[in-house]
Amino acid sequence: MNSLLKKASVLLTSYYAYMLEYRAELFLWALSGSLPLILMGVWTQAAQSGQFGLSPEDFARYFLTVFVVRQFTVVWVIYEFEKEVVEGKLSPRLLQPLDPVWHHVAAHLSERLARLPFALLLVALFFFLYPQALWIPSFSNILLFVVTVVSAFILRFLIQYTFALFAFWTERANAIENFWFLFYLFFSGLIAPLEMFPENIRNVLLWTPFPYLIDFPASILIGLPVNVLQGFLVMLGWIALFFVINRWLWRRGVKQYSGMGA
Repeated sequence: MNSLLKKASVLLTSYYAYMLEYRAELFLWALSGSLPLILMGVWTQAAQSGQFGLSPEDFARYFLTVFVVRQFTVVWVIYEFEKEVVEGKLSPRLLQPLDPVWHHVAAHLSERLARLPFALLLVALFFFLYPQALWIPSFSNILLFVVTVVSAFILRFLIQYTFALFAFWTERANAIENFWFLFYLFFSGLIAPLEMFPENIRNVLLWTPFPYLIDFPASILIGLPVNVLQGFLVMLGWIALFFVINRWLWRRGVKQYSGMGA
């Protein structure tokens, strides 16, 4: 146990120091996730003149929460892993007594810590400019929100890392991610709350992983009605499925990589 904690501490400390070298870029990365804040303006204006079931303040809180969720769940492992495979940089990591994935996990977690002050600054600025949207979630909602955001990150990371493993067979594994992102963009709640979808479509989407990456945690925090038990069970089911596929692809992929002369 002490050995594992020591390895985790070294990885997190090293990658956190590395991320701080790019703190100016981190601010730009935080701003790059501001699409929900732009969409918030569109939906709040539409809510003032239409009947959507949500008030302008509800839309403002929803898209602010979407912005926060994306700050903690953004993943880029496929681009790094693909580069390692194509350029042969994965080889020395395979010699280490540590699964290479933990380097990527540590990099992502460290980046979250380095990004956090910028995200909080933007949230504070939002409430300063739009105080009508200020609200205090209940403690239970905050606790559930934290758990769902962590679960959403795990699911998002597993999905993209599973796609990344196709880099063992193709040099453009990121094309799979780009295709997946189209569905993520429209069905995750990034463009519009799931409440805005027709009921029959919404019932189907609730069995896919997309809503649980953004809409589910956002809805919990602002108090929209959700089936918490079903949501967690579906999330756990998709996490388990992608974990099994991921480990199978990893074993096959390492053999393929070794066969190429690595």
